[in-house]
Amino acid sequence: MKLPPLNSLRAFEAAARHLSFSKAAEELYVTPAAVSHQIKGLEEWLGVPLFKRLNRTVILTEIGQTYLITVRESLEMLSAGTERILKREAGGALTVSTLPSFAARWLLPRLSRFRDKYPDMDVRISAVDHLTDFARDDVDLVIRYGSGNYPGLHSELLLNEDIMFPVCSPSLLEGRNPLRTPQDLVHHTLLHDDMRVDWAAWLAAAGIEGIDPKKGVTYNDSSMLLMAAMAGQGVALGRSTLAAEDLAAGRLVKPFDMELRGNYSYYIVYPPERGSDPNIQAFSEWLFEEAQINPGRYMSTPDE
Repeated sequence: MKLPPLNSLRAFEAAARHLSFSKAAEELYVTPAAVSHQIKGLEEWLGVPLFKRLNRTVILTEIGQTYLITVRESLEMLSAGTERILKREAGGALTVSTLPSFAARWLLPRLSRFRDKYPDMDVRISAVDHLTDFARDDVDLVIRYGSGNYPGLHSELLLNEDIMFPVCSPSLLEGRNPLRTPQDLVHHTLLHDDMRVDWAAWLAAAGIEGIDPKKGVTYNDSSMLLMAAMAGQGVALGRSTLAAEDLAAGRLVKPFDMELRGNYSYYIVYPPERGSDPNIQAFSEWLFEEAQINPGRYMSTPDE
């Protein structure tokens, strides 16, 4: 790699941020002359001026403004990576990131078994709905819901999910408009979420007409969707992994046999260079063990 000295980059970033060699010197605990010397050396190394020197101030050149973005991003990445290593060497926790719905419905109910098996290993769960950037985020391992194609990252299938079917409270099987056939959905509220679960596709596969697949209530989290279904607020199109525990416990029922298979599953994802990390290995092995545990015959219908 053809790179300039790190000290000159730090001096340039500080001086560009303050637009002052003196203030940059105070921040870096050096003299203004040292900052000026570092920046002059960087300009000579690059062969272009980065600052315009005025009477009592400095301003960035156009090239300097562009270069500042690259330098700042690089220093931030280097700082974050260094901090992660220092925390790990100091015995920091393993940070696992996943969707809030998966954390609430699948991971957290099982986590006590991990603590029993590895009592000396600390784990921090980060439940977020955005993709992790391993270069920036303080995350060691991610459980992602998707296709499994994540360039530059190690990816292993955890749960071959995406069997979708209607679920509801047992109370909706009785009452004024009991759910007996899929056509009975016309009398009930459809519950939606934002996780690629499509009522239109299910209704079409079931051959049901006369029901608007877009009407109803929408939630931005699959866990809230299932809670609403358990409360009898309507019928949700659930996913096998997230609904399994509630179906096995009888909090939810599967009123119809019709199922729809999707294209996404849950994957364990981490940078390939971290594959030898003993904490990542231990947590991954435990996840695979848990994935083999069947919580019950969640595919059963109420009359079985």
